Amino acid sequence: MKIQFWSVGKDTDNYAAAGIKNFSKRAANYYPVSWNVIPPPKHAGQMEARDLKKKEADTILKSLHADDFLVALDENGKSMDSKKLAAFIQARANESVKQLVFLIGGAYGLDQSVLQRANFVWSLSELTFPHQLARLILCEQVYRACTILRNEKYHHS
Repeated sequence: MKIQFWSVGKDTDNYAAAGIKNFSKRAANYYPVSWNVIPPPKHAGQMEARDLKKKEADTILKSLHADDFLVALDENGKSMDSKKLAAFIQARANESVKQLVFLIGGAYGLDQSVLQRANFVWSLSELTFPHQLARLILCEQVYRACTILRNEKYHHS
């Protein structure tokens, strides 16, 4: 199974870049990992939120493969602790999912069409995070889940 992290937005804030790189590399010891940063549409700053989300959705839906297992991150999604995330990832591997895609939406979140396409809608937290921090938390939690599955010392419960 391959794990892909997708994020809509610019990749310009460097304050979390080292951590994202570090935890992505660590997670790659368990599964092939890659990042896909989807740039915002041209003239995004001049668009209404509804139209911007729709444009982003078009790009996302065209980029997905029919058999991709999509986990959409959304504030209204279901919450999981680290052990449940580990079990969730293991269940996808047991189902022979080829590609597990974790998607962080744009500044206004994800369009309803993407949420409907999602196989699972997950909330990282009830808190709101800047995109770079959400990326860091996401890849760290996936790495943590992998260590839980291998019964390694990283996670202390």
